[in-house]
Amino acid sequence: MNASTAQRLRIMSPAFAVEHLPHDGLPEDDWLVLVRAPEGLTVVREASGVDAAEQWIGFYGGATAHGLDIPGMLSALVKPLAEAAIPVFVASTFHADLVLVPAPRKQQAIAVLEEAGHQVESQDGEAGERSRHDTRAGR
Repeated sequence: MNASTAQRLRIMSPAFAVEHLPHDGLPEDDWLVLVRAPEGLTVVREASGVDAAEQWIGFYGGATAHGLDIPGMLSALVKPLAEAAIPVFVASTFHADLVLVPAPRKQQAIAVLEEAGHQVESQDGEAGERSRHDTRAGR
C-alpha cells in the first residue's frame, strides 16, 4: 500500500446484521444499507437481537473521503483482510467505503488494518483497541 491509499477508519457503532430478504418489499425498520438484486434485497441494519456470532463490525473511511476516480482505495482495505482470511461485506458510498467484518474477528481486523498502514479509531475518535493492547498471539 502507498501513502495515497492509507485511510483513517472509524469503527461504526453499534454492530450490524447482514440479511437477505427474498421479497420485493422494503424493510419497515431502520436500515443502513439496502441493495436490490434479481434474487431479492440485501439489508444491513443494527444487529439488535442478533446472536453475537452473526454480528458484523463496520469500518468506515469517511474521514479520508475520496473521489470515484481514485484507484485502489477499496483494495487497500480488502486485500490485507483477505490475506488474513477475514471475510468482508462491503458497501460503498459516493465518498468512501464501509467494510464489515464478522464481530468475532474485530480485534484481528484492527491489527491487520493498522499493520497495512491504516489508522483505526473507535466511534468516539479514540485510537483502535490494538494500540491499547495487542491481541495477536505472541505480541
